[in-house]
Amino acid sequence: MSALAVGGSSLRTSLTRYQRSWGFWLLLLVAPVGARFMISGEDGKGIVLAIGGHLPVLTSPVLGVWLGIVVSTLLLPVAFIYLRSNTNRLQPWQVEEVTVGSRLAIMLGRFAADVAVLFGMLAALTAAGWFLGLLMVSGPLDLPAITVALWVIAAPALMGVAAIRILFDAVPWLRRGLGDLAFMVLWILSIIMPVAVQNEASSLATNLYDFPGFIRPLVGEAPAEGQDFAIGGVAVEPGRVNLDVERGLAADGYLESRAVWAIIAMLMAGVAGLIYRPHAAPKRAKADGILSRALAYGPPPKVRPDAPAARAAALPLAGLVLAEIRLIGAGRVFKLLAVAAAVAGCFGDYRHVGSPAALVLLIFALSAHAGRSEARKLLALSAQASLSPMVRRVAFIVGGLVWSMLIAIPAAVARMSGEPLVLAAATGLAACVIAITMATATRSSFAPRIVLLILWYGYFSS
Repeated sequence: MSALAVGGSSLRTSLTRYQRSWGFWLLLLVAPVGARFMISGEDGKGIVLAIGGHLPVLTSPVLGVWLGIVVSTLLLPVAFIYLRSNTNRLQPWQVEEVTVGSRLAIMLGRFAADVAVLFGMLAALTAAGWFLGLLMVSGPLDLPAITVALWVIAAPALMGVAAIRILFDAVPWLRRGLGDLAFMVLWILSIIMPVAVQNEASSLATNLYDFPGFIRPLVGEAPAEGQDFAIGGVAVEPGRVNLDVERGLAADGYLESRAVWAIIAMLMAGVAGLIYRPHAAPKRAKADGILSRALAYGPPPKVRPDAPAARAAALPLAGLVLAEIRLIGAGRVFKLLAVAAAVAGCFGDYRHVGSPAALVLLIFALSAHAGRSEARKLLALSAQASLSPMVRRVAFIVGGLVWSMLIAIPAAVARMSGEPLVLAAATGLAACVIAITMATATRSSFAPRIVLLILWYGYFSS
C-alpha cells in the first residue's frame, strides 16, 4: 500500500466524518455570525483594536487585518477546542496501529483535513467580512484587500493550531489534560513573544517571533517611539487614527515569515507521524517505595458473604452530594495538593496566591469528573437512578463549591477575615457551573478544562 494512497484515504475519511458532524456546520455558521462582534465601534461593543487608545479608521485593509488578528490571537483556543473535541477525536487506533500503513501518511492526511476545515471557517469569515465592508468601511470597498489581509495573518496561525493538535495526538502524555495545559502555555507565549520585538525594525528574524502575525500590520515597518496598541476589551478614546496596514503587510520579511510559519506547521505534522507512539495500557507503578505506598489507593474492602441487602438511603440527596464530593476529590494526590493550596493561601495576597492555586487544582478535578459523569453511555445508565441527572448536576456544583470553601478556610482563619471564603465561593461556583455546563454540551472533559484554563489565566493575570 503506497503512502500516497494511505494519506489520501486518511484525508477522505476525516473529511467525510467532518461533513457528517453537526459541529462542522455549526462552525461554518458561527464564523459569519460572530464576525460582527469582532469589530468594535466607538461604543466599545465588540473586540477592540486600538492604536494609542484610539480606534483606527476602518478601511478595507484595516477590516481584513482586524478580523485576521482576532482569529490569530483570541480565537485560536476555540479552534483548538474544536479540533480536540470534534467527531474525529475518536480514531480506530486498535486497527490502524497494527497495519503496515505509513503512520506519517495517516497523520499528514488528518492534518490536511483539519486545515481544510479551518480554512472553510476562514472562507465563511471572509464572506462575512465582505458583507461588513459594505456596511462599515470608510472609503472605497476593496474585497481583495480584505481577503489578502485576513488570510495572510490568520491562515498560518490556524495551520499551526492544526499541527499542534496532530503533534499532541502523537505523544501519549499529551493526548489528555497535560496537552491542554501545554497548549495554554504555547498560546500565552505566542501572544507575549511578539511584544518583545515590537520596537525593532522589520526583518525576517524579528517577524518570526510573531506567530499570530499582528505586530507588523499594527506598528509598521519602523515603529515610532512610544507607540502602543491594544487588542481585546479595552476602553478607547473618541476619534480615530489612520493606520497604514498595507505598508505593514509589505514590510521587510513579514510575508516571508508567514510563509515560514506555514512551512513549520507542515513540518510539525510530519514530525508527528515520525514520532507517533501507539496507545498502550498504563503501567501500574510498583508500590515498593514510601511515596508509592502513600499514594496507592489500597486494597478494596473484603467481601462479606453474609452482608444484608442494601437499604434505601434515608437522605438520598445528601448521599448524592457526599458522593460527588468524594468523586471530585478522588485519590490521595488531590488531597495532598488541596492541603498544599490551603497552606499557600495562608501566606501572601490570597487573591493572587491561594485563590489561583486552589482554582487551578479544582479546574482539573472538576473537568475530569464532569467529563466522566456526562459520558453518553454512563448518562444513559444514571438516568435510570432514583435521582435525575439534573439533580446530580446540582449536587456536582454543591460538591465542587464545598471543596473550594474547604481549601479557603485556613486562609480565612489565618487572616481573621471572611474575604477568602467570599472569593472562594464566587470562583468555585463559577468554575463548577462552567465545568458541568460544558461537559453536558460536549460529553467530554476537554472543552471545560481548556475554557476554564483560559479564564484562569485571565483571573490570575488581572
